[in-house]
Amino acid sequence: MTAVLDLTCELIRRASVTPDDAACQKLIAERLARTGFAIEKLRFGEVDNLWATHGSGGPVLVFLGHTDVVPSGPAQAWASPPFEPHIRDGRLYGRGAADMKSGVAGMVVALCEFVAAHRAHRGTVALLLTSDEEGDAVDGVRRVAAEFRTRGQHIDWCVVGEPSSKQQLGDLIRIGRRGSLTGRLRVAGVQGHVAYPEKARNPIHAFAPALAALAAERWDDGDEAFPPTSFQVSNISAGTGADNVIPGELHAIFNFRFGTASTADSLRERTQMILREHGIPLAAGANRLHWWLSGAPFKTPPGVLREATVTAIRACCGIEPEFSTGGGTSDGRFIAPLGAEVVELGPVNASIHKIDEYVTIEDLEKLPVLFAHIAERLLL
Repeated sequence: MTAVLDLTCELIRRASVTPDDAACQKLIAERLARTGFAIEKLRFGEVDNLWATHGSGGPVLVFLGHTDVVPSGPAQAWASPPFEPHIRDGRLYGRGAADMKSGVAGMVVALCEFVAAHRAHRGTVALLLTSDEEGDAVDGVRRVAAEFRTRGQHIDWCVVGEPSSKQQLGDLIRIGRRGSLTGRLRVAGVQGHVAYPEKARNPIHAFAPALAALAAERWDDGDEAFPPTSFQVSNISAGTGADNVIPGELHAIFNFRFGTASTADSLRERTQMILREHGIPLAAGANRLHWWLSGAPFKTPPGVLREATVTAIRACCGIEPEFSTGGGTSDGRFIAPLGAEVVELGPVNASIHKIDEYVTIEDLEKLPVLFAHIAERLLL
């Protein structure tokens, strides 16, 4: 069994359902320490974060990943136990096989081999891991980035090992991500009997025209890097469950995915303006709107990191990658504001978060070679 396959299997056996790291980082830290890495454990709340470095000064190249996984779902629905690695037909199955324990293992093996072969490399090479990527993402890389900002820790380049590929390893590099802004709205009404609407105030009726206006709004036209901003309602709830009761309040959750053509502030202001125009006051009273900015949009322009990544893919995979800013969010959104160039590169994402998640053995074996090639291009 190869080093990357062995480590991936060891990580899958640890049921590290977010935010529980299940000692994955302990295992990784021990391996890196034996190679000469300095190890720092950064625990915030219930979240374990690992910062491992080799070398000193700049430039600083960071490989970024997470050891936590989403829940497996019903274990009986899996062809084999989700936290027991199984190899079938050239694939390694298990929760986290693609997202992202194979990527983590690939980065760890690559770093060990790179440092063993090039102990006098220039600058600093580092690994940053969290156990809070699949969860609230509050005490993970978001909190570590704040700590780095306080320390003055500079990062030049960051490779996120998330499963970015579509059909084959290396066919897509994510060079940015949209921002994510969530609103939680509470609209108060007056509960009453449906036969006496004059004695009640229905918050569903009050909110419906505003919702139609929000859904019809053209927030922006996007730009060369990002599509137009998307507004989506993810949940609306109201009522007591009885068919003869006008509800006393309504709760709605909605989300914006936005690029650089809009800002979080502009989206908040326009939303609140539309709500006011439709008679839903937000300044006082029982109506409340709370916002959560999960991350701002970012894009890495053509430069040293993108060139090194493309060169590595050509050498290791023999293909030309596509550049994309699509998909959801990743922890790269917390590193980019530190001034770093950020790319995401990892295995095929077809099975992530699904029953019978897997990574192909062929792709798994290429990951350390790919990551080491990037390190060699940047630090030798």
